[in-house]
Amino acid sequence: MSEAQGDDDMSRNRRGLSLGLAGAMLAAALMLLTGPVIAGDEPTEAQIINALKAKPKTRGLPVVTPEERAKAAEEQQFINTVRQVRTRSLTSSERDKVATIAKEKPSIDLEIYFDYNSAVISSRSMPSMLSLGRALSAPELKGTVFMIGGHTDAVGGESYNLGLSERRARAVKQFLIDRFRLSAEDLMAVGYGKEQLKDPANPTSELNRRVQVVNMAAKSSADSR
Repeated sequence: MSEAQGDDDMSRNRRGLSLGLAGAMLAAALMLLTGPVIAGDEPTEAQIINALKAKPKTRGLPVVTPEERAKAAEEQQFINTVRQVRTRSLTSSERDKVATIAKEKPSIDLEIYFDYNSAVISSRSMPSMLSLGRALSAPELKGTVFMIGGHTDAVGGESYNLGLSERRARAVKQFLIDRFRLSAEDLMAVGYGKEQLKDPANPTSELNRRVQVVNMAAKSSADSR
């Protein structure tokens, strides 16, 4: 090999090393900007708390009107009534009213897996269940009223899915009562079957098979201090 060829090879090696270092530095910079990629998508206790906390009140908002105050009182009375339901399923109108109230409340969707065609919580969902239990037991949330809504995909009959989703919601509720000693009156289990698809464009998507947790009676910032 000639000296000229050797010089060319060394130049190419140096250029390759420089490009490699530049690429490594760029990757490191992107990591600092975006944060590390975390495997898995189970929500943490802190993420659940943040999702379910009442939003802080903003100064300068209009004074609450008598109509709004009356509406809030009527909603609270309805929630208190539903909390007492023990031996029957909610009626269609009751489920609809709970859903309407829940739309304006802090909430989070969790992927809680169950054994096939049953309401037995799968062992793979234990990390999410434990995070949920710790979050609902935290000072920021403890003592408020939560709706646990069960949802299915569109596979199967309406009546069957409705019953299955309710049994699964009740299974989550019972787990929280047994494991974390949460009050039964503070947990409302509601089954919606396939009535509220999260991904209606893909009715069989696993995104539709979820458990929704909603803070129905969120503490104010003053209550949590």
